[in-house]
Amino acid sequence: MPVYSIEGVVPVVHPTAYVHPSAVLIGDVWIGPDCYVGPAACLRGDFGRVVLKEGSNIQDTCVMHAFPGMDTVIEKNGHVGHGAILHGCIVGEDAMVGMNAVVMDEAHIAPRSIVGAGALVKAKFQCEPASLIVGSPAKVLRTLSDKEVAWKKKGTEEYQRLTRRSLASLVECQPLEKGEPDRPRVDAGQYQPKHQS
Repeated sequence: MPVYSIEGVVPVVHPTAYVHPSAVLIGDVWIGPDCYVGPAACLRGDFGRVVLKEGSNIQDTCVMHAFPGMDTVIEKNGHVGHGAILHGCIVGEDAMVGMNAVVMDEAHIAPRSIVGAGALVKAKFQCEPASLIVGSPAKVLRTLSDKEVAWKKKGTEEYQRLTRRSLASLVECQPLEKGEPDRPRVDAGQYQPKHQS
């Protein structure tokens, strides 16, 4: 993986975390236990600190960055979907940021909350725990049900399992020229989109 120090500050990756080889880590980046960092994610700790706490994930093509002296933090079991941008914000414990959402400086996504796909969360946004946050600019639509919070938790557990699966078996290879008979499927579990649950 491309890992760069800047001014002598070197990224830290816990040995139980999985960081895809195409992800980029620069400077003051801290990746905790059981975390997953997806392909082409960019975590730039060249201005402020970037932190993924235990069990959190940031998926492919996501960006984490901040203004000078600010931290960008995903708290324990936080979950950040494909293509999201986090800039100088905090994603609370067990919270989720949907695909292609943008969370701006000094925003705080409260624990167990969900930011909908494509939302734009303005600077200094605050909310109560278990909020459903949608729109551009984003607003709290309602409080999440226990079933919705449990659905998010299950998705994060699947990414924690993906961390272990990737550490155990993901390797670079050459593609096959044709599919083999009785081709196996990956062990992806039973997690389904919310609209199907």
